[in-house]
Amino acid sequence: MFSGIIESLGQVLKAEQGAQSLMLEVETGLTDVAEGESIAVNGVCLTAVAEAQNAPVRFFVSSETLDRTMLGRLRAGARVNLERAVTPSTRLSGHIVQGHVDGLARFVGATPVGDARRVEFEVPAELRRYMVEKGSVALNGISLTLNEVGAVQDGVFRIALMIIPHTWDHTTLGTAQVGDAVNVEVDIIAKYVEAQCQVK
Repeated sequence: MFSGIIESLGQVLKAEQGAQSLMLEVETGLTDVAEGESIAVNGVCLTAVAEAQNAPVRFFVSSETLDRTMLGRLRAGARVNLERAVTPSTRLSGHIVQGHVDGLARFVGATPVGDARRVEFEVPAELRRYMVEKGSVALNGISLTLNEVGAVQDGVFRIALMIIPHTWDHTTLGTAQVGDAVNVEVDIIAKYVEAQCQVK
């Protein structure tokens, strides 16, 4: 489990395509990663496949993950958001993030608002029911508050979020280009509420 508070930015060193899989090698800056440890990479929960003592961390990415996320688009040199799994004593500064991606959104643009930025994304229509104004969403693993949630048109809807300077400077949002895909994880509580409402 994660909180959506990005700890650091990593850099992809290698992205080796396999038969319906991908092996990612990421320079994390972490010196004590244990084999089997879960780390969120751009909001995707991945498992370290070997111990990394002062070395890059390697992650195996399965076909299921490639089908549901944007990790297959990563190339050497790409920056990625990193977060280690929470511990029982960790402050939950964001919201409950599992690292299980629900879909992809498209970056529409950013507009300065004082020192902050208003950013917009287009999101697939099937995720609309899980999003509400002032609710939570994770984009590339970043816990964010939804300021506006638009209506569905042509199979998509737009969301708008206000990004503070710290988040802009310390995550991959600051380097996003119009049209870039980002991983979306909706609030798990919304999904559980929906499931309970459907129980007869």
